[in-house]
Amino acid sequence: MLMRYDYLVFIGRFEPYHNGHHAVVRHALTLARKVIVLVGSARKPRTTTNPWNANEREVMIRAALGGDADRVLLRALPDHLYNEAAWIGGVQREVAAAIADDGGASDATVGLTGFDKDASSYYLREFPQWELAAVQYSAVLSATEIREHLFSADEGGQLLIRANVPTPVAAMLEAFRRTPAFAQLSREFTFLKNYRKAWEAAPYPPTFVTVDAIVVHSGHVLVVRRGAEPGKGLWALPGGFVGQTETLLDACLRELREETRLKLPAPVLKGSLKAQRVFDHPQRSQRGRTITHAFHFEFASGELPPVRGADDADKARWIPLAQALDLEDQFYDDHYHILQFFLGVA
Repeated sequence: MLMRYDYLVFIGRFEPYHNGHHAVVRHALTLARKVIVLVGSARKPRTTTNPWNANEREVMIRAALGGDADRVLLRALPDHLYNEAAWIGGVQREVAAAIADDGGASDATVGLTGFDKDASSYYLREFPQWELAAVQYSAVLSATEIREHLFSADEGGQLLIRANVPTPVAAMLEAFRRTPAFAQLSREFTFLKNYRKAWEAAPYPPTFVTVDAIVVHSGHVLVVRRGAEPGKGLWALPGGFVGQTETLLDACLRELREETRLKLPAPVLKGSLKAQRVFDHPQRSQRGRTITHAFHFEFASGELPPVRGADDADKARWIPLAQALDLEDQFYDDHYHILQFFLGVA
């Protein structure tokens, strides 16, 4: 059969891989010799939005494809939440590496495929060098709906899952429901559901305002470990919600003191303020629409001040910057990307 492309690229999170994804890959295999599947959000911690790591999602995809798996090249694709150019470069880099590893020619014919369904499909037009082979959106449960059913106790929902994912994926999801990771995510799912329910009577959809502190001292960054849902056990930047009578900076300094017991006086901290920025990605927080104002404090040298976890942080510690930048899968919400931004490595 004459193939239109040497390679077709399909980008997604696949949380989980469902029948709609499967239809795209199957169709792509009729058009291309090989399909390059980029598994996004590759280094995220487990959350109710991203329950499976990249390796687990790759296993799902390979199991669903069966004998066609050898025609699909799977690559992990990390997020760059506040640097679109870096994300685009990452896609280009992974595609080039997949082709090189496959022994493909440098002038191989490459196309891009995926659902062109709504505003979230904007990325399909970020790669003009690749012809777009868009496919019609399939009328199946979305990954979001599947996750909602997965974490509910509704038996009917479990039947719907089995009807909307490939059989091998259904078996993997059922096995996942018996793991400690699922139990923790179920608790988080219940917490978030109740949290959002408490705001249902508000006259307008709520927008929360928070602050975060990035304190860099002698090549270390100050982080706290979350002691409760959401994100229990994950590392985070010290911070929290802004009080009704506080300025943003004062709220940041208060949260910093409450969560870390850092003894540096407020004038010293204010004098070390290097930068500040608003981070407002619509999906940055699992709680709902949350805009954070982050403040970057920097001390070039000196002995690290003692810290101790308090308030809703069960631990506070100084982590070497190089180590912190290797912990993307252990950071809460978008805090890793905020840290990246201020360190200039995003």
